[in-house]
Amino acid sequence: MLSNLSIKNYALIDHLNIEFTNGFTVITGETGAGKSILLGGLSLVLGKRADLSSLRDKERKCIIEAEFEVGRYNLESFFKSNDLDYEALTVIRREIQPSGKSRAFINDSPVTLDVLTKLGNRLIDVHSQHQTLQLTDNDFQMKMIDALANNGSLLANYQKELNNYNLIFAELKQLQEFQQNASKDQDYNNFLLKELEGAPLRPGVQEELEEQYEQLNNVEVILEELSKGNQLLNNEDIGAVALLSQLKQVSIKLTFFGTQYKSLNERIQSIFIELDDIATEIVSKQEEVEANPQLLEEVNGKLQVLYDLQKKHHVQTVEELIDIKEELTIKVSASENVEENILEKENQLKEQEKALTKLAVEISGKRNNIIPFLSKQLMETLTSLGMPNASFKIELQPATNFRSSGKDDLTFLFSANKGGDYGELKKVASGGEMSRIMLTIKSILTKYEQLPTIMFDEIDTGVSGEISNKMGDIMEEMSNTMQVFSITHLPQVASKGAHHYKVYKEDDGEQTHTRIKKLSTDERVVELAEMLGGKDLSDSAIAHAKQLLN
Repeated sequence: MLSNLSIKNYALIDHLNIEFTNGFTVITGETGAGKSILLGGLSLVLGKRADLSSLRDKERKCIIEAEFEVGRYNLESFFKSNDLDYEALTVIRREIQPSGKSRAFINDSPVTLDVLTKLGNRLIDVHSQHQTLQLTDNDFQMKMIDALANNGSLLANYQKELNNYNLIFAELKQLQEFQQNASKDQDYNNFLLKELEGAPLRPGVQEELEEQYEQLNNVEVILEELSKGNQLLNNEDIGAVALLSQLKQVSIKLTFFGTQYKSLNERIQSIFIELDDIATEIVSKQEEVEANPQLLEEVNGKLQVLYDLQKKHHVQTVEELIDIKEELTIKVSASENVEENILEKENQLKEQEKALTKLAVEISGKRNNIIPFLSKQLMETLTSLGMPNASFKIELQPATNFRSSGKDDLTFLFSANKGGDYGELKKVASGGEMSRIMLTIKSILTKYEQLPTIMFDEIDTGVSGEISNKMGDIMEEMSNTMQVFSITHLPQVASKGAHHYKVYKEDDGEQTHTRIKKLSTDERVVELAEMLGGKDLSDSAIAHAKQLLN
């Protein structure tokens, strides 16, 4: 429910603040007084795009703020999903800077226009004559029938199952496409995998083989260098071991002349032991190293396999080849199992189709049951609105595929005249007829679903007399369960309001301002009398106005 609206620096409004309550509120005023300005300001907090030309003072920003009591709209999940603080009294604010930049806030949290529009659509339903075109939309018509048929929970389950169906269908299609492509690549992938499986692939193997190859390919050089090392260490006259042995004897003798030589002797002894061990190992290496042409050829062959595979797959390391091997293993395995997987998905799809069909049939049955009631209600109400010969032909036919709303095609045809041809609403109904049909539908829907605040913007244009009186009765009845606004030029409608506001212009000598005020009972009599007979109030107009109010 809209509880407060504040508008600053917008069009002809300098500053305006209005409080609203529940029930039926009517807004009247002369043509050009600014009723459309009021609605335009409200539309900005509902998500309409801002226009810099709407600023009254181009040097100041425009601020429009609306308070809504949202406790009964079940909007907690919307606030949570959009990371907003939920408040039972929610404040929406829109600011338009002189630069043209626009900002929007919900409970002081900045939001995008998309979020603002989605929330606005769930708070206020604004209807004018041109917006009755929504009536011709097949989705709107189906939603109307579903609301009356109480299909909400069934549709929620159906859409959940439809999502699963679409997911399984997409997976099946992906498998089938994979199978088509895999059949072309299967042999080649098998060949590549076998090549990699035949190669010595393990982390570090390339480095090991390259080292082994260098040793086997340079046996003579290695033996020559080991021989030189052996001679340098073990020559009887000038070998390092022999010379260090003599040094060791010297250091032993020095230990007899003081403890300061003991550590020196220990260090020389340690060096001698290490050098002697090195000399022994060099001799051992000489004995181990031998030419092995067969092993050299084998190692070279393994390396060539690795090099060729790296070149073929455009990689640099054995580790990358291992990754490719794993990928090919998965592809080959998937190709081998794809037929089995396709069969499994096809069975899943059949089961899902059964579940969907069962729900769709149930939804369709409830729709068919409610259609005669809807047609009867529409025709009865429209008869009282001056359309006694209005009739509808509403039919469901099975659709060829699953839709988001079920498996039905809807035909919603209308005839305004007895014996006339039925046709689509947009082709056979006039603007005035569309307005009355929309009002009728909304009045029926209020009994079956929780609609937001609704605002009728001169939806009663083109009607008068008893028909306008009946339209007022319908709006008044709707206000028993929701907040209803009607911007109207008709005194018959205006008299039905529980609350009456007048929009008017005021000239202060320098500027023209749009004002709005809530009318007292006496002021309502005057306003209605002026709507009936003009500014020159006659006794009969006053009496008629009082009669309307009573």
